[in-house]
This record gives sequence, C-alpha cells and structure tokens, in this order.
Amino acid sequence: MQISYSPMILKLILGLLWCLVHLVISFFGSLSHLKNDLECYLISFKLLPKYRNLHLERLAYLGVVVDSREAKNALKVKQLLRWFSTIGINYLILYDIEVADTKASCYRHGGMFMECLSSSDGKEAIAKAANLLYSTCCNSDNKSEIVFTEADMTHALKAVGTGGPEPDLLLVYGPGRFHLGFPAWRLRYTEIMYVGPVESMKYGTIVKALYRFSRKYQNYEENMM
Repeated sequence: MQISYSPMILKLILGLLWCLVHLVISFFGSLSHLKNDLECYLISFKLLPKYRNLHLERLAYLGVVVDSREAKNALKVKQLLRWFSTIGINYLILYDIEVADTKASCYRHGGMFMECLSSSDGKEAIAKAANLLYSTCCNSDNKSEIVFTEADMTHALKAVGTGGPEPDLLLVYGPGRFHLGFPAWRLRYTEIMYVGPVESMKYGTIVKALYRFSRKYQNYEENMM
C-alpha cells in the first residue's frame, strides 16, 4: 500500500508561503507606522523644514467630522480645536451627529470662527427644504411649469437656516472612512481625508494633511464655487 505525500507537502509549502507573506506585510506595515510616528514627532518640534510654513491661502473653510462616540472625549476634542487655532485656521466647521443642539451654533474659539453642525442639519434639513419647495409649488398658479433646480434647492436650504459655506477640506476622525452624515450638499468640491480615530490623533498628522492639501491641484472653475 503506497501513501501519497504530495498533497500534504503541497499544503505545507502553501501554508509556509502564506505565513511568510503575512510576516512580510506585517513588517512593512509596522515600518510604515513607525516612520509616520517619527515624522509626526519631528513635525511637532518643527524639525522638518517643508512643514514649517503651510500655505493655507486656498483653505478658506476647514471641515472636521468627529464620530459621536469619540466626541465624548471632551479633553481630546478641546486639544484638537486648540491645534487648529494654533495652526491658523480661520473658519472651522465641526460636525458631530449626536450634538444636543437642534440648530447649528456659531462661536469663536480663540481667533478661529467655528460652526457646529449635527444630524438636524442633515436629513431633517433636506425634509424642511423639500416642504418649503412643495409649499412654493402649491401656491403657484402654473404648477405644471415649475422645474426645481439645484439653485432652488440651495436657496431653500438657506431659507430654512441650513445653508453655509462648503469646506475646502474635510478631515474625518472616526472608525471608518466615510463622512458620517455631514450635509452632502456642502461637499460638492470638498477634498476628504481620513485621519484616524481621535484617541490616536497627533498634531503632526494634521500638519501633514494640510500640507498635502496645499500641494493638490483641484480642477474646477472658480465660478462653480
């Protein structure tokens, strides 16, 4: 009776190759994280010349999305706001889906103007704007000739108090790479960057994100804004 060892040897070789590939990927991943942490550390002490002077002329409005669970860490959020103010951000749009306020609130944080948004500025705002457009349609004599455009919707959103500037850059803090319900009509030409959870936030990560944005070329006409 002959025993075939070929399938067993093949499985063993494939298993060893899989482990080797996994180790190589893990090694380079750890190396990348180490490089990023070291770079952020050097940026914090202004030891890297290219990050010393950020050209923020094109960054009129900065949006920041914070996951509601992480927003409960008030100390981290306050530290984040201090960093933005120190960097020189003039207008910050902060979004947290579970903010208790039902309306967007605006106030100053140091020399930085800050607008706070919540879920009431998302789906609820769309519903209010749609009701306003519907009322306009019902009160019109020529209902069949009414055609709603993007400009009409924008005007309706402003009329219900949920219009506002579109952020040039949106930084997302949270577990996933999505904007967590930030009003989509204010993201038409926005550059979106995921910067990780608030718990592991770093000053250097913010500076690197702003630097990358300043180096990007955005291909749209000024009158489209």
